[in-house]
Amino acid sequence: STIEIPHSVEQIWSILTDYERLADFIPSLKQSKQIEHPDQGIRIEQIGSESLLKLKFCARVVLDMIESFPHTVGFEMVEGDFKAFSGEWQLQPIQYTEGSGTALTYTLRVWPSRLMPVGMIERRLSQGLQINLNSIKQRADELFNK
Repeated sequence: STIEIPHSVEQIWSILTDYERLADFIPSLKQSKQIEHPDQGIRIEQIGSESLLKLKFCARVVLDMIESFPHTVGFEMVEGDFKAFSGEWQLQPIQYTEGSGTALTYTLRVWPSRLMPVGMIERRLSQGLQINLNSIKQRADELFNK
């Protein structure tokens, strides 16, 4: 999924890499915190929560983040409730007649564990991609439209 945001790549980057604050504005994210990484990299622990047919579904992931400023923030699960969980945020500068902005693309690859309702999770995650992108845009508007 992709969204155009009328703020600079640097501004969007600052939102995406403020790992401790992501849960403040991404609705399905209940916790996001940076934890110790054995090789001095960037490791975060996140807990997500969704309601699926009146059932509350929580999942925990520990992600190693790969930052390639200013174009990509990648992530790969090293521990968690899925078989595999990885993806990336891609930031592409765009020009408007009245200024510049960012095309933000979110790619997610998830392999649920056998105990998870795969169909429901796939539908919810695809809806969640757009919700997450809209949440980043809204956060940028709040921070930078002053």
